[in-house]
Amino acid sequence: MDDATPILLVPGLAGSPRIYAPLVPALWRYGPVSVPNHIRDDHMDAIARRILAEAPPRFALAGHSMGGYIAFEIMRQAPDRVAKLALINTQARPDTLEATARRRSQIARAQAGEYHAVLDDLFAGFVHPSRLEDASLRKLVHEMGDDIGADAFVRQQSAIISRPDSRPTLAAIRCPTLVLTGDEDNTIPNSLSKEMAGGIHGAELRILAQCGHLPQVEQPQATAEALVQWLSNSVVSMPRTA
Repeated sequence: MDDATPILLVPGLAGSPRIYAPLVPALWRYGPVSVPNHIRDDHMDAIARRILAEAPPRFALAGHSMGGYIAFEIMRQAPDRVAKLALINTQARPDTLEATARRRSQIARAQAGEYHAVLDDLFAGFVHPSRLEDASLRKLVHEMGDDIGADAFVRQQSAIISRPDSRPTLAAIRCPTLVLTGDEDNTIPNSLSKEMAGGIHGAELRILAQCGHLPQVEQPQATAEALVQWLSNSVVSMPRTA
C-alpha cells in the first residue's frame, strides 16, 4: 500500500481518540492518521455518511467495537474507498433482545444523571479480568466518556440498537482484512471474531493473549505490531483458535 494512504481509526461506544493514542507513533509512518467523529448522529447510516463526507477519497479503515459496526456500514456505502479494513474486538451480528434491553436501561440511567455509574458498569466487561483493579484504565474509560458526554452516549446506543445484521455482506468484502481480538473479551467474545474472519475472503485473524475488549491500551505493543503488519501488507496468517 502507498505509504501516503490515510488511516482512519474509529473508536467504539463511549470511546474517543484517547483509545488509539498508544498506537499512533507506530502507525503514522504509513500515512496520515485521523480519528473520525462518531458522536453526532443516532443511526449507523448517518454516522457512516458523515464520516465519508469528511474522509479522504481512499483510506485504510480500522474500527473498534462500535467502530466496527460503523466500518461495516462504510463498506456497504462506499466499498471502493476502503483500501484495507481492520475489525477490532467487534462483531457482524445485530443486537440480541437482551443486549437491546440492557442498552435501553443504560440510556435511561445516563439520562437520569448516572452516566459515570454506567461507565463503571461497562468497565467490568471492557478489560481482561486481571485488570479489573487497574485504576489507570478505569480513569481512561471515564475520561473518554467525558470526551463524548452523556448525550452523545445516548445517540451512540440508539445507533447500535438499530444497526443491521452485517453477516450477509461479509462475503462481499474484498479488501485485505485483519480481524483482531483479545483472548478474553467479556463484551464481544472472540468466537464472534472467528465468525467474521471465516466469512471474509482471505481475512487474517489475530487473537492477543492476556487481552480483553480494549487491546489498544491493554496490549498496545502487540496491537501496534498487528496493525503495522496489516498496513505494510505483511499480515501473517495466525491459527484460528484461542
